[in-house]
Amino acid sequence: MKMNGSEIVIACLKEQGVDTVFGYPGGTILNIYDALYKHKEIKHILTSHEQGAAHAADGYARATGKVGVCMATSGPGATNLVTGIATAYMDSVPIVAFTCNVGISLLGKDSFQEVDIAGITMPITKYSVIVKDVNDLADTIRKAFRVAKSGRPGPVLVDITKDVTSNEAEFTPEVPEAILPRTDTIKEEDLKKAAGMINAARKPVLFVGGGAVIAGASKLIYELAHKAGIPVCDTLMGKGAFPGTDSLYMGMLGMHGTKTSNRAVSKCDLLIAAGTRFSDRDTGKTSTFASNAKKVQFDIDPAEINKNVIVDCSVVGDLSESLKRILPMINEEKHTEWNSEVEASKEKFPLKYDGDALTGPYIIEELYKATNGDAIIVTDVGQHQMWAAQYYKYKNPRTFLTSGGLGTMGYGLGAAIGAKTAFPDKTVVNIGGDGCFRMNMNEIITAVRSGTNVIEIVMNNHVLGMVRQWQHLFYGERYSHTILDDGLDFVKLAEAMGALGLRITKKEETDEVLKKALAAGRPVVIDCQIDKDEMVFPMSPAGKPIEDAFDQDDIQL
Repeated sequence: MKMNGSEIVIACLKEQGVDTVFGYPGGTILNIYDALYKHKEIKHILTSHEQGAAHAADGYARATGKVGVCMATSGPGATNLVTGIATAYMDSVPIVAFTCNVGISLLGKDSFQEVDIAGITMPITKYSVIVKDVNDLADTIRKAFRVAKSGRPGPVLVDITKDVTSNEAEFTPEVPEAILPRTDTIKEEDLKKAAGMINAARKPVLFVGGGAVIAGASKLIYELAHKAGIPVCDTLMGKGAFPGTDSLYMGMLGMHGTKTSNRAVSKCDLLIAAGTRFSDRDTGKTSTFASNAKKVQFDIDPAEINKNVIVDCSVVGDLSESLKRILPMINEEKHTEWNSEVEASKEKFPLKYDGDALTGPYIIEELYKATNGDAIIVTDVGQHQMWAAQYYKYKNPRTFLTSGGLGTMGYGLGAAIGAKTAFPDKTVVNIGGDGCFRMNMNEIITAVRSGTNVIEIVMNNHVLGMVRQWQHLFYGERYSHTILDDGLDFVKLAEAMGALGLRITKKEETDEVLKKALAAGRPVVIDCQIDKDEMVFPMSPAGKPIEDAFDQDDIQL
């Protein structure tokens, strides 16, 4: 059948099972928006800014495991997507971003709102392309979705010239190609070698990353840990891949990981890395990282093997399939002595904070109780992000959404809207700092307008908290341009945007305010007044050995 380019875009979205698009219209993309108007079965969320649309598509994808979709017009509309696309790229999140460009005759002439967005995004996408022929459009879109979700997932950008959106071509519907797990690279000899190392270990540690979440490998990770009696630590991106309530769980590893995890990795004789790329935030000084251990790395991307840390054995391929194949080779083991040592460390080095004041960790713990640990928690980037990782116990994958690789301030609220759109019956809470909230607070209007009832918790310490912490510890308390004490009232701001504004100023108010927010049935902003000098501990300075992590007690000594 004959269709114009805009109708082909919509038809392809339907083929791919897309039910929601996040975006912002403009001149060059008007034809596609006109087609959207005629197809109400695809829900469109109008964000307040294109970056919010990219983050919303990202949050939708992380929460569901499906491909998130966002749209923007040419020029600044397209470039406003870039940070969101880069965020998704760093964390291997499958999104497809559609932009429209000026007509073919205007390309390369510095035309109004013209920009080479396919070129700009080439380093931060798995695939970026400009479509100049309507006959290529359907196949290009199908390829975009296939590339976004196959292998190691990631973002794709499809730029379409405006004349292509109005030109006509023959369109033949197709059933989307099934995306099968990548298994051809999994070698039997690698599995046998890895199994032999696991069975021979006396002090093993299982180190779980975001790849375990992406691969849907949580149950298999649990089975491996309990069959072989292996204590478990995780990365920021790996939260929920192994239950935070489990007796074998030691906590997060790295710069703000627990002392137990950091010391266990430093003492272990075997480190089993499952779906993690050994980020500098996890390893600290790489030359001393797990220096007493042999290392086995499971990863879908061969480029990650020996990139940051040299390993003794690697298994390349889909993590779930790799674990299914290796589990029968693993001996049942309890490692009683090793696990007793780990338990003693947990008792000696618990996470702790000032119990007398209203603090970020206290609020997170009370939120955990109020939600029974069943909420989808989204964060921005900074101290609050680390507290959310440390003090909320994640029982399931895809319930902790955060910008890990790029560290994008302003990520959280858009991502929370995306997650809540996907799961309207679940409680979705974004935890941000006052600095981050200033970057994305316009998306509260999006939540109100679209009826997306997210809860925004602002850890309001009137400073850029994590930067101030570094200035305090390493820059002689020279607080250069990190003070935000300008009298901005977040409660009034929330009310002005149509949300419910609440405030917590002392511990005794926390329970009542959280209950009110959870029962509100509308978007809520909670202004939590915490101390400007509250810090995140433990902490290991960048580039230093993680076993040297210190906390407040160590500083006082």
